[in-house]
Amino acid sequence: MAEAAVKRTPGRGRFITFEGGEGSGKSTQIKTLAERLNAAKLRAIVTREPGGSPGAEVIRHLVLSGMGKLLGPDAETLLFAAARDDHVRTVIKPALSQGIWVLCDRFSDSTRAYQGSMGKVAPEVLNAMERVTIGDLKPDLTIILDIPVEIGIERAAARRGAGAPDRFEAENLKFHQDLREAYRQIAAREPERCVLIDANADAATVAAHVWTALRDRFFTSSTENVASSA
Repeated sequence: MAEAAVKRTPGRGRFITFEGGEGSGKSTQIKTLAERLNAAKLRAIVTREPGGSPGAEVIRHLVLSGMGKLLGPDAETLLFAAARDDHVRTVIKPALSQGIWVLCDRFSDSTRAYQGSMGKVAPEVLNAMERVTIGDLKPDLTIILDIPVEIGIERAAARRGAGAPDRFEAENLKFHQDLREAYRQIAAREPERCVLIDANADAATVAAHVWTALRDRFFTSSTENVASSA
């Protein structure tokens, strides 16, 4: 594939984040997109938050076990910030600098939705944490997978099986309904970056919508022709 076919900053990969409530299908869609990009000769890696790097994975365990909730929303935000700082420095920025496309399951929008909208952490605190942890790094595209809460919760429970729900899965129905609205508001505020996709469909249909979002932003017609045949 010719480099000229991809509309991108020379020498830099693209940073694509996936957001959404529990059971919205982020993991499935990220995996599908990574396979399609790699088949089209565009190097892509998959990562996640909280986690994605050795230090951040330790913090992930603390957060999902419920430790952050016990400490309160502000302290939980600090834990996420510490994890993100390690993740950005050791994984995301190095990959982007090598021209690799980084596909991340959750990023700073999750903190805005979960700790900001739901935990009532002040915007100035969130802004300060972003300045410290990510600086001027912003996703080139954010896919927000939108699904009715009841369906998402059912999907998450089926995926979990006999395992116990994590700190966020265990929240009540109203929490998840408000969370869905928080994500929809993020999409409405930043339409140039965010694409809201109906995730209440089969995985192939959702994947087609995800690919359309990438095509419209990053690819010329020649790239699309090569990628579509991959």
